[in-house]
Amino acid sequence: MSDLAASLAYYRGLGFRARAWPGGGYGFLHFHRAEIHLGEEPDLGARPDRRATAYLFVDDADAVARDWLAAGGDVRLPEDTEWGQHEGVLVDPDGNAIRFGSPVG
Repeated sequence: MSDLAASLAYYRGLGFRARAWPGGGYGFLHFHRAEIHLGEEPDLGARPDRRATAYLFVDDADAVARDWLAAGGDVRLPEDTEWGQHEGVLVDPDGNAIRFGSPVG
């Protein structure tokens, strides 16, 4: 993350519980039973190779996509995959991707 405080605020706006580590430069996101760790890299703009991805298994990918879109998230809508998941992608302001999916109905 290029700006940890801004990233934590962004994810809070999407419904994540988010907190900073008291020592600075590091934070935590909680979504349902998942925890994602964030590290601050102020020069991230100069390092496009430093983007990260995560995957969240969710009960209803369409509902998650609707919620995140309504909150202003940059969401690629879920689509069925050949491996049996209904998957979408959230791309945060730093270009990190959180893929999310539920089993194909």
